[in-house]
Amino acid sequence: MAKSSVQYVCSECGWNGPKWYGRCPECGQWGTVEEFHEARPAAGSRTAAPGRTSRTQSVTVANNARSAARPITEVGTESVERLGTGFFEFDRVLGGGVVPGSVTLIAGEPGIGKSTLLLQTAGNIARVVAVDSTFRGAGQRSAQQSSRAQGGTSNTVSTQDNTASTHANTVLYISGEESQAQVRLRASRINAVEPNLLLASTTDLSTVLGLIEQNKPALAIVDSAQTIVSQEVDGISGGSTQVREVASALIDTAKTLDIPVFLVGHVTKDGSIAGPRTLEHLVDVVCQFEGDSETALRMLRAVKNRFGPTDEVGCFDMSGEGIEEVTDPAGLFLSGDGPDAANVAPVEGTCVTFTLDGHRSLPIEVQALVTTSVLPTPRRAVNGVDPSRIAMLVAVLYRHSKLNLLSNDLYISTIAGGQAKEPGSDLAIVAALASAATSKPIARATCAIGEISLTGQVRPVPRMEYRLREAARLGFTTAVIPPLRKPVHVEGLRLVESNTLSDALDALGVRK
Repeated sequence: MAKSSVQYVCSECGWNGPKWYGRCPECGQWGTVEEFHEARPAAGSRTAAPGRTSRTQSVTVANNARSAARPITEVGTESVERLGTGFFEFDRVLGGGVVPGSVTLIAGEPGIGKSTLLLQTAGNIARVVAVDSTFRGAGQRSAQQSSRAQGGTSNTVSTQDNTASTHANTVLYISGEESQAQVRLRASRINAVEPNLLLASTTDLSTVLGLIEQNKPALAIVDSAQTIVSQEVDGISGGSTQVREVASALIDTAKTLDIPVFLVGHVTKDGSIAGPRTLEHLVDVVCQFEGDSETALRMLRAVKNRFGPTDEVGCFDMSGEGIEEVTDPAGLFLSGDGPDAANVAPVEGTCVTFTLDGHRSLPIEVQALVTTSVLPTPRRAVNGVDPSRIAMLVAVLYRHSKLNLLSNDLYISTIAGGQAKEPGSDLAIVAALASAATSKPIARATCAIGEISLTGQVRPVPRMEYRLREAARLGFTTAVIPPLRKPVHVEGLRLVESNTLSDALDALGVRK
């Protein structure tokens, strides 16, 4: 084993020093300082093919080339060729595609679909999809959306540029958790079997780096960081020492060879990414793949992105045949009949609001059930809403609208796993409770948006215009909202501004 120097690293904040502490001097966490052996490999120790220079030599040459200081006015600003993933929603989260030489960390709970998403992405890229992959902002998005509207498949990136050249890309998928036969079986199920998709199964870091340098793919996927082991440092597989060394080696290789790398990361029981916190600082992009195991909906969020926004959200649908993107998730969280069902009578105890998730405005249907309690302490059961706000809203409803629900059992839920936890959903929750208590249904084409204060006032929420335009697009005709700071006109939507909770309930027709 190569000679190494010993350091002590905090797995929580990344602090390092020459001495061990039971409590980290930087972040104050107990039991997070671990021993870390910083290896000093000899030249050529990671050589995987004859005639190929070692990673250390390549990194040294690249660093020397980049270390010369230049005036910022002399630094080139040439456009970056981004690689399309074959998923418009994935490209949207990444900021328009995969940047060459970038390292993207995909994290999520076990079984959520991380490996399926990346394997299907690998199949898309290997299936002749790199057609003029330079990101053109809104123009490219409009072209892709119009292509899908005319019958194009969601797994193929298309373009109308006749000067673009079509070529296939080689994608390298390295699995440390499954054998090649197991990956091939899953690829057959999701229709990702392509001749340009190379599979490898190994847990040795030197072999992984040798495969990347030897094949020089358009994209490399390593599944996962916790299963790859370096022989040059001590520590068990998945430990902080090993994860940090593996991530550093892959980042150096990606930057040197200008090859983008997707790195799968496990999460701990509290939902945070396993390994040292410096792992998130080292990589360029950190994406969180979320979803409820009881539903097929999956959300991809960018927690960190050096090449794009961090407030974009991608929507996917998980099925037995793989993952399909959902370009318009508007109807996922509404009842099947929707606001346009004029022949269906409205149901008491329901109200629709519009929440913001990144740049997306999503309609959320809140349902409430009020029953007489036979228990000494009334029951409060919620799903998809903030439980701590329910007690406050019930108290405000009693104090400012004279509707006493303090002694009733309350059941509040959303549709299909939607989340109505932001303050802008307060008015819809209160309206659903009042509708259930008074047995007065709210019109299907009416929505309510606003925050409720302790004084009974209806307060404005951010990006109200985005929400109202989405409501009009979905067929809603009336919106009960707080007073606007500046006039907003949305065609086809009647705005009812209410300053107090009592006025809002009157406008909704559910006041006692």
